[in-house]
Amino acid sequence: MREREIIRHSQMEGLSLFFDTVEYRTPHFHPEWELIWITSGALTVRCGAEERVSREGDLFFFAPGQVHEFHQAGESATFLCLQVAPQLFGEAVPALSRTAPEDSYVTPYLNDEDARRVRRLLRGMLEDYLERPELYELKCVSRCAELLFLLLTALPVHDLTEEERAQTDQRNARLERFIRFVDENYMHKIRLSDFAEAEGCSTSYISRFIKAALNQNFQEYVNSVRFHCACRLLAMGGKKMLDVCEESGFSDYRYFSGVFKKHFGQTPEEYSRRMSGTDSEPARRSLHSLERFYTREQSRELLQRLRAD
Repeated sequence: MREREIIRHSQMEGLSLFFDTVEYRTPHFHPEWELIWITSGALTVRCGAEERVSREGDLFFFAPGQVHEFHQAGESATFLCLQVAPQLFGEAVPALSRTAPEDSYVTPYLNDEDARRVRRLLRGMLEDYLERPELYELKCVSRCAELLFLLLTALPVHDLTEEERAQTDQRNARLERFIRFVDENYMHKIRLSDFAEAEGCSTSYISRFIKAALNQNFQEYVNSVRFHCACRLLAMGGKKMLDVCEESGFSDYRYFSGVFKKHFGQTPEEYSRRMSGTDSEPARRSLHSLERFYTREQSRELLQRLRAD
């Protein structure tokens, strides 16, 4: 699985707006600038070694290629997401491709007036994006430019050198290969030394690379993929617990059960019964995410709630 992209919400070339309700999204990155506005619930956001529990109203801004991770903090969190391809303003503002924010957590850097302005711009952009009046694309691009200006003049930023940009590309290419390696082998005995050998690096170097890129060690990451696989199998139903344990790559059922208790405060059997008795909303569940996206009409309803706040 390539973790460069979550899902395509294509309507305008180079610009996407959508609501997302997420329980978890494992470490990933993509080529767009990404701004998220937490509209309900609480979300744990990890970016490098930094971890923050967001509150309703918080704003986060990620640069292209920046690795980040989401987990619910309590109940599922919903956010409005704006993704902007660098090419949208690349010719007009070449410096944008060299600009890197030093912090992804926007909220502390905006005064109350500017924070309200950012949210008004997002609301207005989403309304045009959903209703699509004549030449709405121009209004969306105009608001997007104003947003980027607000954010990049409020946040601490630095100019990337060509060497730094090359290092980021190299890191992300290796990270993609590592994620794909785990996806293809988590159900069996998996060794970090095999990946290190394929990369032509020492095991200790690759171990440090994973820790720096994902803020977790090799075994922790593998276990998280196995755990999410088990959740998906249990939600589907119809499998014995030992089969779920084995197909998820856990060799010991007691350890498997302990992982569930640690994450959910309940056994796999209790989780399975809870999921089978839940008429849950349609969600995208995979090894790397459990999130729900919304139709145009549902997005209009969520937008109305934002207007009422």
